[in-house]
Amino acid sequence: MNLLSPFSLAVIAIVGLSVLGLPVAYAMIGGSILYLFLAGLDMGTAAEQLLNGMFTSYLLLAIPLFVLAAEFMNTGSIMDRLLKFCNALVGRFRGGLAQVNVLQSIIFASMSGSALADAAASGKLMQSLMTRDGKYTPAYAAALTTVSSVIGPILPPSIPLVLYALVSDASVGYLFLAGVVPGVFIGVVQMALIGFTAKRRNFPVDEKVPLRDLPRITWEALPALLMPVILLGCLYSGITTPTEAAAVAALYALLISVFLYRNVSLADVYRSLVTSSRITVSIGMLIAGAIVFNYVITAENIPKSLSVFLKAHEMSPILFLVFVNILLLVLGCFLEGTTIILVILPVLLPTAVALGVDPVHFGILCVTNIMFGLVTPPYGLLLFMMVKIADVPLRDIVREEIPFLVVMLAALLLITFVPDIVLWLPRLLGYKGLAGAAL
Repeated sequence: MNLLSPFSLAVIAIVGLSVLGLPVAYAMIGGSILYLFLAGLDMGTAAEQLLNGMFTSYLLLAIPLFVLAAEFMNTGSIMDRLLKFCNALVGRFRGGLAQVNVLQSIIFASMSGSALADAAASGKLMQSLMTRDGKYTPAYAAALTTVSSVIGPILPPSIPLVLYALVSDASVGYLFLAGVVPGVFIGVVQMALIGFTAKRRNFPVDEKVPLRDLPRITWEALPALLMPVILLGCLYSGITTPTEAAAVAALYALLISVFLYRNVSLADVYRSLVTSSRITVSIGMLIAGAIVFNYVITAENIPKSLSVFLKAHEMSPILFLVFVNILLLVLGCFLEGTTIILVILPVLLPTAVALGVDPVHFGILCVTNIMFGLVTPPYGLLLFMMVKIADVPLRDIVREEIPFLVVMLAALLLITFVPDIVLWLPRLLGYKGLAGAAL
């Protein structure tokens, strides 16, 4: 590789600017403009690609709407009602409060679509509940909240899956369906590990919720529990597009918070709008930078070159997926997930399709890998967030999360080599898949 080629210098510029503290989005735009200049191309192409990519994709509107729905959910008492419901179901078992942590992540996942939103919504509350009276160590509580939060973006609705649909042209609806079984499966293996650990470490048994109270608690949480049913029902019945379904989710979250639970003020709505706008802008800038840099990658013909290289070495689909797993797990230790989806996956996707890997299976596999990257040191964003929320040293959280990472990686291997885990539900509802898929 020529280190003085326009592409090499552009990559060096992006890395250098990022190391100096410039946001990755701006670094990618700057490096791409440098490439266009050195390659003798029209530098106005950067603006053209950015505008075309940002304003011709109707699907992108789903992202701010899902973010807004999550913010409305966080603002009201919805989180408290969901926690009471989860506690009524599994809180009676040994280590029950730890089980509640995982179960609420699974349920809240159907509303937020974001691991960071999940951790932010319940992190402080679960940390306080689990460490009260010394029931669990602060490090264990923080580690559990961290690893359970990765379930959110695998289950529908999922912002990372919307981004993957953007770069792959895969159906958002089938991607959402494909994430259901793997997401629940990862939650189950986490809960199984808690059950095993609870006996070994003698975790406490919390006060049982009387069975006579269960109907009332369920009824109070029912409006929140209906949100995924309404969302997926609108989407798969054909009544709405994915973007319109996101709008319905945001409106439904607002209506039940304001008119049913009646604990959201006008000021709360304003704060939710401002917060969701800030999150949307940060995601939007990453998408803009990735769109421009993807033009550079395409101009250099890198996806085709990689596909030809791997075919020349007769790499099998299974070996390719192992390579992708390792690559994404390593990149997830250093890069932000959105950047990986928008920059790295478009390079890998043509090879995956050429080798006969189903694009929906590939999408779930990649997003799962990327979510695991949020909890792996040294960069894991969820780790840093929980260090601040729980006020626990990073090394203590990492030590407690290692057993969870082991069982999660085992689940990832099953998702990789048994694609029916991912594709069973989409096929049940009409997904035909990739003709001649090798896996």
